[in-house]
Amino acid sequence: MPEPRNSSESDDESAVAPELPEEDEHDKQGLDLAKSLAGRLKQQAANGGFKPVKRRRRPRIEGAQISSARPDDRDPQKLTNTLGRLMRDQGWEVDVAVHGVMARWPTIVGPETAQHCTPESYENNILTVRTSSTAWATQLKLLAPDLVRRLNAELGEGTVTAVNVQGPHAPSWRRGPRTVRGGRGPRDTYG
Repeated sequence: MPEPRNSSESDDESAVAPELPEEDEHDKQGLDLAKSLAGRLKQQAANGGFKPVKRRRRPRIEGAQISSARPDDRDPQKLTNTLGRLMRDQGWEVDVAVHGVMARWPTIVGPETAQHCTPESYENNILTVRTSSTAWATQLKLLAPDLVRRLNAELGEGTVTAVNVQGPHAPSWRRGPRTVRGGRGPRDTYG
């Protein structure tokens, strides 16, 4: 019994190897087009209309602009380094550090103290703190030297020289339906 043939095999040899054109045969239209283009280019070169493209040299960079294998300021920088340089150049380092301390106020003074006093402002190395009651204002005035020491440990020595402790905002007796011009407030009725 004959063995089965592979499906890729066929009986006629022409299907296996396609016939190649003889070397004398070529596309007449393509050859004519190529000859006409070559003739035009030759004619332009003879008339001086065709100039070869000259490559421009890149100007040499001298001095500190020359790149090297070592990192320099032109290389991509980390964002923290760039922001640090910006803050240093603009003189914002202390302000940013103080605002960072104000954001971390409960961790610096403790959660109980932070409930009753909040930092309000920082000017001329003096931190102003507002308390919720006069009792806490008195307590914080006693703790002020320790607070200055903690803040300077966080911010750097000499950043905070004093803590200005202010009590709660007192109510104003100057407005309302029953005010008296020139009166002394609620004490005026007692005598």
